[in-house]
Amino acid sequence: MDVKAMLNLAAKACDDKRAEDIVALDMEHISLIADYFLICHGNNERQVQAIARDVKETMEENGISIKRMEGFEQARWILVDIGDIVCHIFHKDERTYYNLERLWGDAPRLALQTD
Repeated sequence: MDVKAMLNLAAKACDDKRAEDIVALDMEHISLIADYFLICHGNNERQVQAIARDVKETMEENGISIKRMEGFEQARWILVDIGDIVCHIFHKDERTYYNLERLWGDAPRLALQTD
């Protein structure tokens, strides 16, 4: 599976758990951390955890290993490392505070297919 298909698969998992404002940033020529950032948020801790859990399970069901997951217990900002993709799942308040879209404002946004 190519990385864009993986990105759309992760975005669909977020969408399935009603994540809000799902954004994909192309970080390939901007950061060494990952080729893509997938950013979304949930409205409470339980929803944030459910989104992260579904991303992890969906990827593993498709033979894609998760390198690392951090922040799950606190559920304020969960990072799911999918190799070339880093999925940032925020609590609504933290997303507004950290505003990664502005921080990485020079990164092109990608259209996602979540259907």
